[in-house]
Order: sequence, then C-alpha cells, then structure tokens
Amino acid sequence: MARSTAAVTRSEVWRSFRIATWLGWQIASNWTDPLWFAIYSIVRPISRAAILVVMYGVITQGNFSDPLFPYIYLGNAFYSYVFTVMNGVSWAVIDDREHYRTLKYMYVAPIRIPLYLLGRGVAGFLTASLSVLITIVAGALFLHVTFDPLQADWALFIVSLVIGIVMLAMMGLVLAALSLLVARHSGFLAEGVSGVLFLFSGAIYPLDVLPAWLQPVGFAIPITYWLELMRRSLIGSVAQAFPTLAGFSNLQLLGILVGLSAAFGVASIFVFRACDKRARERGLIDRTTNY
Repeated sequence: MARSTAAVTRSEVWRSFRIATWLGWQIASNWTDPLWFAIYSIVRPISRAAILVVMYGVITQGNFSDPLFPYIYLGNAFYSYVFTVMNGVSWAVIDDREHYRTLKYMYVAPIRIPLYLLGRGVAGFLTASLSVLITIVAGALFLHVTFDPLQADWALFIVSLVIGIVMLAMMGLVLAALSLLVARHSGFLAEGVSGVLFLFSGAIYPLDVLPAWLQPVGFAIPITYWLELMRRSLIGSVAQAFPTLAGFSNLQLLGILVGLSAAFGVASIFVFRACDKRARERGLIDRTTNY
C-alpha cells in the first residue's frame, strides 16, 4: 500500500508539472505564427541591450574597455530571468481565474496546485533563456562585450543558474499566493517586485552606490549573490574587480545563495499554504474581478 501511495504521489507530481509546462508554453507562444514569434524573440532582447549600450556609451564617452561595462551588460541580461520567471508563476493565477476562468477546475482536478503554478513558469524560463542567449551572443559579436567561452567556468554557471531559477520560481509562488487574495490589478505584483529588486540586487551597478543604510537590503536578497555568481562564471576576473563582493570566494557566494534560497523556499511554502487556505475559506478561487 505504501508503495502504491508513493507511486500515485509521484505520478500526480509529474503530471501536474508536465501538463502545466505544456499549457504555459502554448499560451505564451500562440499569439502569432512561429516566424513572427521567432523574429520577436530575436529583435526584442537585442533592442533592449542596444538601448543600454547607447546609454553607457553616451555617459562614459565610449569607454567600453572599462570592466564596468561587461558587469552592467551581463547583469542586465541575466535579470531578464527575474521578472519573466516570477511573472510566469504568479500570472497563472490571474490568467486562469480572470481570463480563462478555469482556476476552480484546476483545484478539483487530480493535480498539485503549487506544482501546476511552477510548471506554468517554465514557459517564462524558456523565453527568458532565449533572450539571455541572444543578448550575450549579440554583445560578444557586436556590442563590445569581451567574453571568451573557453575561459568561462561552465560548471559554476550551470549550478548557479539552476539554483537561481528554483529560487526565482519560489519567489514567484509567493506572488501567486498573494494573487489569490487580491483583485485583478495583482497582475502588477511581479512588475513592482522585480522593479524594486532591480534597484537593490546590484543588477547594473555595485551595491556600494546605494546609501549605507540601504545596502543591507541588497545583501539580504539572494538575487544579489546569484547575479554575482553568473557574472563570475562567465567573466570571473572582471566581476571580482568590484569591491562589493570581492572579499567572497565563489564557494562562499554559492553557500550564501543556497542558504538564502532555501530560506525563501521554505517561507514560500508556508505563505502559499496560508494564502491558499484563506482563499478557499473566502470563496476566492472562482472569483472574477475584471471590470
């Protein structure tokens, strides 16, 4: 019986995640034909990166040899994951409840709702990965970013990327939990949160630029350490030249990232359970608030 129950549980877990991943990709990519979707996927990240390059070139009078430029460029590129993954998870609540009005059916289906929401975020991860790849390649070929793939620490890159994506997905689960309790404008939660985190995570400038009393906020955010590890894995000597986290080794940064990510992950589970219970009790699962 124990084995049978365990097998059913694993089946539900896999089914919840697999179906949500397929559904999320279908929703994300079905607004146009594949050719235009491919063109959009290429043009969008390049144009966004070009804006940053132009701004940097004007401010520094074309000093692209400064180590600050690849620091900013890669930070901006990898930050695409933050909004896209968190929004992919949290927006599923709004999309299913307000647009398709199917969230109540998901709750009675034999699936695990948290895993379903996390699966919906996979589409965001895939589109963000494409954007990041295009941004880095375009930067190396056309936008003065010095990057040698033979010198990169790919093991550190893969480990840090996996931990970071899981961390962002769990943060998205917190936003999804809050979305269960608030009205349609909760769709702006991910935008607001990612905007705040952009300021405090050192995405395009070192934390030393912030006032001293605000810097502890940046040090408490796991995204700060994740972005630093992503930079170091690709351009280690350049990233370590900046004073904010220069005193930490890669292993220390990885340990801090794992610890903070685990803390956020545990907190997200409790937050989702509490919000989910309250939403059920107040009859908010099938509520529509569009007006």
